[in-house]
Amino acid sequence: MGNDLSLTLAGETLHLLGARALYWPTRSAMLIADLHLGKADLFRRAGIGLPSGGTGDDLARLTHLLQQQRVDTLWILGDVLHGVAHRAAWYRQWQGWREQHPSLQIGALAGNHDRALPKADLGIELLGESVQEGPFLLRHDPRPHARLHVLCGHLHPLARLPGMQRRWPAFWLREDLTILPAFSRFTAGIAPVLVNGERLVACVEDEAIALPPR
Repeated sequence: MGNDLSLTLAGETLHLLGARALYWPTRSAMLIADLHLGKADLFRRAGIGLPSGGTGDDLARLTHLLQQQRVDTLWILGDVLHGVAHRAAWYRQWQGWREQHPSLQIGALAGNHDRALPKADLGIELLGESVQEGPFLLRHDPRPHARLHVLCGHLHPLARLPGMQRRWPAFWLREDLTILPAFSRFTAGIAPVLVNGERLVACVEDEAIALPPR
């Protein structure tokens, strides 16, 4: 994993991957946020023309990540879906992908777009709004916890590299709170206003690049 950035959070070594995922080696676990399955299909049904890609592209990227290291568990930190769970192209792509990874344990935290998730039949375990794993609290929205380090998503952080106009998906590292970038490429985001001690790790062409702290 030459394109990752290793750091210690809550006493655990984690790898921030430039492919917009977090790897926890001692648990053989991969964490992603904001997968937004079916978002492109939803837009197309609304008559908005979009380029090819979408769910199939995101699942191919996820497969590549799973092949790079041992992963027994995948946690999705909310917004697995985007809106209603119509049986569209994305659903067939997901079902095919799930059949290719039958032994992979997948747990999902509920996100604000996941109202249809309980009936979506995706072959994943629904974990509710939050779950504790070791020293971490996994959830979707970035609310601090009194004693646990929170790993979450929801905000889709973006970072601008010095001398460049384009913004890139980024990890937002805050005190006792780490916000993952959106895994789906078909998402917008926000450029965080950092306070002292916070920093961003940009995901640039599958490479994790740490930017100077504020």
